[in-house]
Amino acid sequence: MSHAFVPRFVPALRAAVALALVAPAAPLLAQEKVDVATIEKIKSEAMDRSQVMDIMSWLTDVYGPRLAWSPNLTKAGNWAATTMKSWGLSNVALEPWSTPAGLGWENQRFTFVSTAPNFFQVLSAPRAWSAGTKGKVAGGVVIVPTDTAMTLESFKAKYAGKIKGKFMMLTAPNGLPSQKFTADAVRLTDEQLAQMAAIAPPAPGGGRGGAPGGGRGGFGAGGLRRFNLTTDTFALRFMEQQGVAAVLMLARGSDGTIFTDNGAKRDMKAPQVPMVHVSYESYGRIWRMAEKNVPVQLELEMQNRFIPADSTSFNVIAEIPGTDPALKDEVVMIGGHFDSWHAGTGATDNGAGSATMMEAMRILKALDLKPRRTIRIGLWTAEEEGLMGSRAYVAKHYGARDSTGLHVTPEQAKFAAYFNLDNGSGKIRGVYQQLNTAVAPIFQAWMAPFNAGGMKTLTISTTGGTDHLTFDGVGLPGFQFIQDGLDYGTRTHHTNMDVYEKIQPEDMKWNAAVLAAFAWQAAQRDEKLPRKPAPAPAARPTP
Repeated sequence: MSHAFVPRFVPALRAAVALALVAPAAPLLAQEKVDVATIEKIKSEAMDRSQVMDIMSWLTDVYGPRLAWSPNLTKAGNWAATTMKSWGLSNVALEPWSTPAGLGWENQRFTFVSTAPNFFQVLSAPRAWSAGTKGKVAGGVVIVPTDTAMTLESFKAKYAGKIKGKFMMLTAPNGLPSQKFTADAVRLTDEQLAQMAAIAPPAPGGGRGGAPGGGRGGFGAGGLRRFNLTTDTFALRFMEQQGVAAVLMLARGSDGTIFTDNGAKRDMKAPQVPMVHVSYESYGRIWRMAEKNVPVQLELEMQNRFIPADSTSFNVIAEIPGTDPALKDEVVMIGGHFDSWHAGTGATDNGAGSATMMEAMRILKALDLKPRRTIRIGLWTAEEEGLMGSRAYVAKHYGARDSTGLHVTPEQAKFAAYFNLDNGSGKIRGVYQQLNTAVAPIFQAWMAPFNAGGMKTLTISTTGGTDHLTFDGVGLPGFQFIQDGLDYGTRTHHTNMDVYEKIQPEDMKWNAAVLAAFAWQAAQRDEKLPRKPAPAPAARPTP
């Protein structure tokens, strides 16, 4: 998932952009109808009778993690479908989609310790889709110093016959982590929000306007080689043939946080080498002792199970049918990705988004609202592997691009809007317009009932890395929300710390109210949301 956009503040803009944080002018509100009475009911249901944290607990504590194609993902999907049926939602289904890369994987047991010269726990996590060990393996350490001139042949010549039963460390730690003198968790400031509102649309042919903000809290992986020993198939095949115990990977992160978003190949024909992400602190200790020729002994037991998958996966779909005879076949969608990485329980990424969307649908149904258009939820799978679930859904229902251009289905004309959430559990503060200038007065009006709580900002900027891009990419109005980052980028995103305890309950309640209100407003307006102009065809080269 993507990070909240936090541009650099330019002091000269302070006075010019201050107006970005005030409520929209009355004429704009007058032009766009806002159902304030219903929105107040939505707020009351969201804040006073919330179920969002219970939904979160089921998705994370019981069914987390939810790695793509894993048994837990299927269990979570069945639970979500059953739960939404119990709320009275219609057309609930695990809608299948085809995949060429389905291979389930789950870690069933993992223990990793140093036994000599001292006993200590090696803080670590399995690499997703890694092979396991055959029972408990124990052995010494081989460190591979950084050598930019190293080739596959020189690597094989140097280590042939010397690494059987050894733990391979292929990356030198690059110094010590810097001390942190600022909080991991932060909220967006008024100045940062003003900067976002002040961003101008990029010039035609320019960049996408916007970039992830905030660091990920990781550290460099030392010097670079001409090839990557942890991904090079031939190097891994050599290590497999030589009988290495395991490959230890220097994980990004600090203070016990391990980033684990770098999975092995999802292919049973790939080299079957056990691979482990090791925290910066544990990795550094082992490396430094090995450099001193201290005989380090490690002991690892890692039981992983591969589950051959068929050619299908699923997205979780449910609806509140429209009631207006002229508009009921048109669709407003809300959604977020349902899958996660494996080291935590998939709480902030993206259990939070999924739970918020489910809660928004529950709120609308609990209030017995009758939308003019159909309101549909989509919980996408395999987003972490490349937006695969949402891409399959959009291609089936609305259109897809190929080398000859965009090919749309008849359903595309009946699509009103898509709203996505995938930046943790931080409070919604505004909307990325995704370069759609025409929605500005509409969204300003829709945000007005939430201005007092801090949702005031529109930015023309785009944001990437998640499923709204799939809709936007075929010309549909697809949007992601601006959220307070909290410690999403520094501590939880794709890490072992992505757990229930990192969720902010009051922010989640607020977000569910916002999503329910936006879905309701989009379903009730006379017209569908405006779309961006189609890009002009490329100019023919001059003969």
